[in-house]
Amino acid sequence: MAETALAVVLDRESAEPLAVQLADALRAAAADGRLRSGDRLPSTRALAERLGVSRTVTAAAYEQLHAEGWIAGRHGSGTYVTTTPPGALKSRARPVVAPAVPVDVVDLAPGAPWAEGLDRAAWRRAWRAAADVQPLFRPARGGLPEYRAVVAEHLLRHRGLAVRGGLREELVLATGGTTAALVELGSAVLRPGDAVAVEEPGYQRAVWALRSAGVKVVQAPVDAEGLLVEAVPPGVRGVYCSPAHQYPMGGRMSAARRVALVERARAEGWLVVEDDYDGELRYDVAPLPLLAALAPDVVVHLGTTSKILTPTLGAGWMVAPEPIAAEVMAHRDRTGTSPSAAGQRVLVELARNGDLGRHLRKLRRELSERRALLSAAFADAGVPVLGDDAGAHIVVPLPSAQAERDVLAEAHDRGLRLDGLARHHAARPKVHGAAIGYSACSRDQLTAAIPDLIRILATHAEPS
Repeated sequence: MAETALAVVLDRESAEPLAVQLADALRAAAADGRLRSGDRLPSTRALAERLGVSRTVTAAAYEQLHAEGWIAGRHGSGTYVTTTPPGALKSRARPVVAPAVPVDVVDLAPGAPWAEGLDRAAWRRAWRAAADVQPLFRPARGGLPEYRAVVAEHLLRHRGLAVRGGLREELVLATGGTTAALVELGSAVLRPGDAVAVEEPGYQRAVWALRSAGVKVVQAPVDAEGLLVEAVPPGVRGVYCSPAHQYPMGGRMSAARRVALVERARAEGWLVVEDDYDGELRYDVAPLPLLAALAPDVVVHLGTTSKILTPTLGAGWMVAPEPIAAEVMAHRDRTGTSPSAAGQRVLVELARNGDLGRHLRKLRRELSERRALLSAAFADAGVPVLGDDAGAHIVVPLPSAQAERDVLAEAHDRGLRLDGLARHHAARPKVHGAAIGYSACSRDQLTAAIPDLIRILATHAEPS
């Protein structure tokens, strides 16, 4: 079989190594159909001569592609492209992306990041660099030092929390995500039977994470400004809330209410758990200061990479008062548990190359435009929308449980996956509505879905 002729251009002025550029070019060619399964590639020597590079460059590129399963060598015959890996692009005109829901359903449910917007070259580069680091021989119970430093810098730049100032960097602990952190707090800090107030409606995985640790969960109602502090039952040991962008209703806790929460926490000995799941995503004004900045003595701050990047990393963080951080570390030592280092290393590399900051800027711009598109269309149609100009979902209030069920069913029939507010209650649902996410789908899908959304919602929603 003849060798495949393929035009490859290498940028010798780029900071990216030539071998990485070559591997990326060949991988892209195999993904979009310019190289096909069974195509024979030039030898490393011949390709090096053709490109005017050393054989070390071509050998390193081939070695990487071989390890990834894109190419294979045949003894005495040469190097060939293998079967295109699952999920790869079959043609340039019709990209195929493995969806989280059936291919004929547009995913408009909240809770997903804009994974489509990740720079794939930066993503691969970060994983390769993370793999080049010496493997751990003992677990890092609190998280990798470099990861904790990156999180501290991220919190300072994007959330205004000066961890390196009033708090020591050692009080930033790596976690496996928000629910994993709640399980740890429930097991290490709280005691079986302790009561914790959770927003209602609210994040039900937080409810089940706490219950799994033997904690009693009580409901605390919310309004347009988030948690109603005066409605928190007396005698609780802690309060879980999402003040920057209440989930799922979308409200922002006012400054006065934050002060009231902190004052009552100090007076009654509460531990306040602040879930800042998408606090970086605000589009109108700067977010109010974190509760952890206002009261670092009584607040445990939780953050995650799942909403700003992808749950693939399985990485989050906890900033806690020193006694709480010490109890969590002691619990990890006793149980032999620690957060996975792989996702931490990738985040470190994304931050080191500036890719994390670039992604956040692109993310805010994209989601801001999507929200404006959706909000304007709904406003023109007289469909009311709840929540601040933030995050990655909006809520359309509905008058009844039946109206909510009808909206979800009609959307499903039209190939649209929405979410309802009923399932976000731990007790009997008191508010009803449709929660509509705009980050998991593509911009084209969102635009195409708007007319159907308006037809469905305008029929059932109360006029604005």
